[in-house]
Amino acid sequence: MKTLLKNPAQIVTVSTNGKNHKRGRELNEITVLEEHSLIIEHDTIKDLIPNASIANEFDYKIIDVKDKIVLPGLVECHTHTAFAGSRAEEFRLKLTGKSYEEIAKLGGGINTTVSAVRNSSFDELVKLISPRINYFIAQGITTLEIKTGYGLDFENEIKLLQVIQHLQKLFPITIVPTFLGAHTIPNEMKENRHLYIKEITNKMLPYIVENGLAIFCDGFCESTAFSSDEIDLIFSHAQALGLELKLHTEQFNSIGGIDVALKHQAISIDHLEVINEKDIAKVAQSDITSVLLPGVSFFLNYGYAPARKLIDAGAIVALSTDYNPGSSNIANLNLIMSLAVLKMKMTIEETISAVTINAANALLLSEMIGSLEIGKKADLAVFNTNNYTDIVYNVGKNLNEMTIKNGEVIYKKTNE
Repeated sequence: MKTLLKNPAQIVTVSTNGKNHKRGRELNEITVLEEHSLIIEHDTIKDLIPNASIANEFDYKIIDVKDKIVLPGLVECHTHTAFAGSRAEEFRLKLTGKSYEEIAKLGGGINTTVSAVRNSSFDELVKLISPRINYFIAQGITTLEIKTGYGLDFENEIKLLQVIQHLQKLFPITIVPTFLGAHTIPNEMKENRHLYIKEITNKMLPYIVENGLAIFCDGFCESTAFSSDEIDLIFSHAQALGLELKLHTEQFNSIGGIDVALKHQAISIDHLEVINEKDIAKVAQSDITSVLLPGVSFFLNYGYAPARKLIDAGAIVALSTDYNPGSSNIANLNLIMSLAVLKMKMTIEETISAVTINAANALLLSEMIGSLEIGKKADLAVFNTNNYTDIVYNVGKNLNEMTIKNGEVIYKKTNE
């Protein structure tokens, strides 16, 4: 039997006419249908039809979404959800004026979380991460990327990937595993960073590929992490083994990461808070998705990525939370959308495109998800409003009341 999402106020299709991403001005084109319903067959979108064309409702399983907004399932394309411990004390230091980089140089930052992860068992990590995933699902998120990067040795990076693999089996959403062994140099390797890079290239990467533990290899190109030459070397090995690439770059300093990402045809470049005009042009002319993370700028109280310049230049722009314990302890994608319009001058329509089709593009999944087009997977989010503007206008408030994955309701908000 087919399923009918009956009589919503609006269906925001984010249609791409088969292109499967939006660049530049296209981000504003989200195609809103009124007086339409959506038909699901098995796990796929079968049709979007005018309400007047519905012949016999007895042929359908009915999901009544009257006066609601239907969007594509939201996509979280950059998170560090797999962590343990707290960085609340560092938050206190930031409030006294210490910068993220200063804290890292003092031995804090990422390595604080590394210690907590290394001291956590497999089961403890699963228990910690599971409610975070449920929180994402309750927001209408049907696809979630999770990075490693808090193990920083063979045993613990593999442990994190195995935890993520286990979580893929426990939850009904798509969870995309990304290997971020090149997050920073672990404390015990500070004087022998070349040995840690060798461990990544010669031991971690081959094992990960052989055991199918990750889809992407990521890295952090920054003065407190890895140089562009080091990222180039790591990416060369990862690419030769068949992994797709992502890169954290231009967050605090511009040290050549953009050119490395372009050289290796990375799928996404993430952060870009300090990207310069010349590199904006390079990125806009490429097929790389620019993943912007305004939660970091908000949390660390520093400059936002130049979203307006990137979009106006023709770039493919996505948004994500960068949920992590140190620089963006924010798991609320609605807040990120509101920050995008308030602080980065994106339109509401651009923001919706950035958390749906373009976020899916950043994970190489936009042929299957990210827009409501016939033949795509029936991943949907149903919001309790009759105007999509409310989703962004209600800052930090979750209006999602139903999450549908592959045609099945996986979350429904209960009456309070």
